[in-house]
Formats: sequence, C-alpha cells, structure tokens
Amino acid sequence: MNMKETFRKKMNKLGQEHIPFLFIIDFDIKKPEILSLDETIENNVLFDIEGFSNAKPKNFVEQKEVYLKKYPVPFETYKIAFEQVMTHIHNGNTYLLNLTFPTYIECNYSLNEIFYISKAKFKLLYKDEFVVFSPEIFVIIEENRILSFPMKGTIDASIPDAEKLIMENEKELAEHTTIVDLIRNDLSMVAKNVHVEKFRYIDLIKTNNKELLQVSSKIVGILSPDYRKRIGDIILTLLPAGSVTGAPKKKTVEIIKSVENYDRGYYTGIFGYFDGKNLKAGVMIRFIERVNGQLLYKSGGGITYMSKPELEYQELIDKIYVPIA
Repeated sequence: MNMKETFRKKMNKLGQEHIPFLFIIDFDIKKPEILSLDETIENNVLFDIEGFSNAKPKNFVEQKEVYLKKYPVPFETYKIAFEQVMTHIHNGNTYLLNLTFPTYIECNYSLNEIFYISKAKFKLLYKDEFVVFSPEIFVIIEENRILSFPMKGTIDASIPDAEKLIMENEKELAEHTTIVDLIRNDLSMVAKNVHVEKFRYIDLIKTNNKELLQVSSKIVGILSPDYRKRIGDIILTLLPAGSVTGAPKKKTVEIIKSVENYDRGYYTGIFGYFDGKNLKAGVMIRFIERVNGQLLYKSGGGITYMSKPELEYQELIDKIYVPIA
C-alpha cells in the first residue's frame, strides 16, 4: 500500500472514530503526515489555526524592525517559464496556471520568531524546517457543510483607488472567475447543492512594509451525514488545491512540473486540524523554507492569456513579505 492510500485510510478511520488530529499534506502527496496533539509537541510542530493553537504564548520575542532582503530569480529566467506557459495557453492546454518560483531571502527574524509574531489565519512551524503564515482557507467542514474560500487577486493597498482597480480589472476578474468555477466543480465531486454564496470580496493583509488587498469568494456545499468516515477521501479528492494549480487541473499540474523546474515540496500543499467533529484546513502559501542553511521564500501568481510578464513578476516579488505590522 502506498503512502497516499495509507494516509487516506488513517484519516477515514480517525474521522469515523471522532479522534482529533493535525494533518500536513505536501503538494505531490508524497510525504503526508497525521499527528495527534501530543505528537505535534514531541515532533516540534507548532500550529495556529484561527486562534486554536498548540503553541504556548511567547512573551520574550524581541519586537524589532523587519529586515527582509529579496534575491528573486532574474526577470529573464522568469520570462522563459512565463512564455512556455503562454504557449500552452495559446495551444489550449491550460487557461489558467499558477506559476511559482523560489526566492532566496535574508531576514533578521528566525523561523520560530516569525511563527510567533506573524499574524495570519493559518500558521505552521514544522521542525524549524519551514514556516507558513497563510491567509488562505482551503476548506472548512462544519457539521455537514463544506466551505471553500478561494483567493485570487492581490494589489498594493497604497495604490490610489486600489480596490476599484482590482475589482474592475478584466484580467483579475477572469482569473478569479475561473478559480471559483474550478473550486465549485471540485466541491461538487464530494458534496451536493454546491453554490457560490459570496463572489469577490476584499480582505486587507498587513505586512512588514505595506498593506495588500486580497480578493476572495465563498463557496458552500452539503456533505452526506456520514461524511466523517470518508474525511480522507474528501480531502484527497480535492487536492491539489485549485487556487495554486489552475484549470483544467490535471493537465495544468503536468505543465507546472515541466516549466517550474523545482520541487514545491510542502509549499502549496495544505494543513489543518480535525477536532473530532469539525475540520479547518489552509493552503500552504506565504512559505519560508530553510535549505542548506539558506532561506527560500516560495511565491507566484496566476497566468492567463491576458497576463503581462512584468506585472506577474512584480506580483511574485510583492508576495514576499512577513506579516508583522
């Protein structure tokens, strides 16, 4: 039995028995983990999911001005991958693809300090190997309702009329609509009466050097009453997350692997907590990883036929931040 199937069955079993657990799933589902609360502490895995956390308050972290130096890939390197994506778009192989790159950074905060001081809906510190401070919900399951909140569209809040600009931007509207349609279709594989409850609303995200506006939507569906015994099937059916891949999903993932030329690892995977009754999970974006003693920040954005390489490259850089206001 492979790792994915073992993971699926364990989730189903724990769900059926109403046993709480934390789950962490990498992008390719090669190294998924399930941990009890006690095991999270034993394995140096800290999490905070909208205020529910296994981390004890830490009052001694020094508040200091954030130093964050970015060393993104050269624009020419980005443009090569971008043009490959555009070729696939023009050939009809994909019509939205989330293109990402790793960026070396220097920061005067440790991964541990970033976990404790950063402000985000979903935070995870994994064995001092990587830290996540994600604003994006993957799914929430409450009783037999499943909710998803896809995020697509980011703009610097300091730009004059920023909210109007992003809400009226044709490219951003098309990209967001595509992702909402994809997530709605995904949820329809596991739920009934799937519908968009709220289309395109704005969240304000505070970072170390600016404020960002992020566009989201709310999609809701109804699960069968016995969904807990199939919780592993439900989550794995929905992966990988549509907002960090594209559409059509299967072909787009193939293209991503051919053009990105690096291993996403846990970046753009998901993590969450099942409390024995309900479940909350976030997408692992806003992600800093320690590799050979250096810090890598992985980021990206959605590419459509209307995308401009200079703007997409700048979005990749703008998403490199630490949410410490």
